Amino acid sequence: MIDETVRSRLREILPAQALLEGDELASRPAGFMRPDTVRASLLVRPGSTDELAAVLRTCHAHRQPVVVHGGLTGLVHGADTTPAELVISTERMRLIEEIDPGQRVAVVQAGVTLQALQEAADAKGLAFPLDLGARGSATLGGNASTNAGGNRVVRYGMTRDMILGLEAVLADGTVVSSMNRLIKNNAGYDLKQLFIGSEGTLGVITRLVLRLREKPARQDVALVAVPGFEELAALLKHMDRTLGGSLSAFEAMWPEFYELVTAPPAKGRPPLAHGHPLYALIESSGGEGPGEADRFEAAFEQAMAQGLVVDAAIAQSQAEAAAIWALRDDVLQCRRYGPTFTYDISLPIASMPGYLDTVRPAIAQRFPGNRTWVFGHLGDGNLHLVICAGDASPQARADTEAIVYPPLGAVGGSVSAEHGIGVEKRDWLGVSRTPEEIALMRSLKRCLDPLGILSPGRIFPL
Repeated sequence: MIDETVRSRLREILPAQALLEGDELASRPAGFMRPDTVRASLLVRPGSTDELAAVLRTCHAHRQPVVVHGGLTGLVHGADTTPAELVISTERMRLIEEIDPGQRVAVVQAGVTLQALQEAADAKGLAFPLDLGARGSATLGGNASTNAGGNRVVRYGMTRDMILGLEAVLADGTVVSSMNRLIKNNAGYDLKQLFIGSEGTLGVITRLVLRLREKPARQDVALVAVPGFEELAALLKHMDRTLGGSLSAFEAMWPEFYELVTAPPAKGRPPLAHGHPLYALIESSGGEGPGEADRFEAAFEQAMAQGLVVDAAIAQSQAEAAAIWALRDDVLQCRRYGPTFTYDISLPIASMPGYLDTVRPAIAQRFPGNRTWVFGHLGDGNLHLVICAGDASPQARADTEAIVYPPLGAVGGSVSAEHGIGVEKRDWLGVSRTPEEIALMRSLKRCLDPLGILSPGRIFPL
């Protein structure tokens, strides 16, 4: 349990509404798609960087471990807590401080949700291109601390590529304010990179300067059926080249997933017939110049002539485009048959067929009658595997991990494409990182958090 001295001090430095304890925490969910609740005896909700820094100074002085909560949409148990850990939630830090249309930047507090910034930017004729299915709950501080990816990495990159500057609080309460607004700034070390993707283990992100883009004048979306993986990879190159840089998403769906999200009780209906080997959702974002729509359709006509596409449904309205995207986002359908194990991996595109040919039979042998769905952001080499094994035990999870992760090492893949390591993947970090890399990571941790109070046990074992 948390020391009473820490509780008393926090009550002194924070307003009453900033502290939740006891029964007030009983109904707070532990995370996205989780039936359990937060296991903590005290949660604090600072409203500013100064308040958060005061909390960490107190915790550092008393060696009190802390875990940061954003939108709780992570899938690697990085926000799990014990009664001995203090939870710092950014839910009261939801101010969009500024949107500068001239410089095309936004200044936000860490608790602002992704969707809130998207809508605020849209109102100014701008766009923040990061996009995730959990956009309504995921916070920008959480996106930064996990270096979130999402649907449009193929064009705009990961969250890291959209952050110009940030402010973070170190374990001892020191505020490091590096609120750079410049795209080009090579004045010494780029300190923001220490905190992006570090999952709250090196410091707590409190504010961000984010790069905005001009709002695309039009978006074209299509769903296509593809005869095989070789054609799918060729189609990616064809569309990227033919569209002249406007390709903004290239999402792949294997047939089991496509059929799952387009058949009752799912709300989606199939724009294309079932039974094709692969499906791809393709989006182009660009200007309103003459011939843009014609160029999008012509690219598919060329692809069909080359045998890369066997059928296509091109959205004729925003409603139709949204309906196609809704199919890809309807991942909760995977829970229809019971508890699932979800894996977020990346690997070279050319290695994907061989990898799946290795993993699928191994899963079938260990779990006869399993259901496995595969989909992902093919444009950036990120696959999601969702496995319903018919057995939700810890041993079953360990067995699926032992099937899914080791083959990635041989092809230069990663055990985490966009969700981080958290607690769930820490034993597999060595598949994707060398001993020397891990040793350097540990050195950075000891340097910035010598008492080990920030998110203990995340990324590395205690």
